[in-house]
Amino acid sequence: MAIVYTCRHCGHVIGKLEQKMVDTSLLGFDQLSTKEKIDMIEYKDNGDVQIKAICEDCEDTLGHHPQYHELDFFIQ
Repeated sequence: MAIVYTCRHCGHVIGKLEQKMVDTSLLGFDQLSTKEKIDMIEYKDNGDVQIKAICEDCEDTLGHHPQYHELDFFIQ
């Protein structure tokens, strides 16, 4: 099982944790609302957990173009 952090905008893999067992409260999952969990966490068929986050490049782009926050995807 791996926890894979990917950018929700460009799909870039930000990081990957290879663990057999993980205390999700240490990762802050318990701080998320139910809606945030649904939007951010996806359980894959192979047992991996995909976390949708934002990479530094996309965060920088959003900082320069705040109107992009209105879009689900701003990278084509």
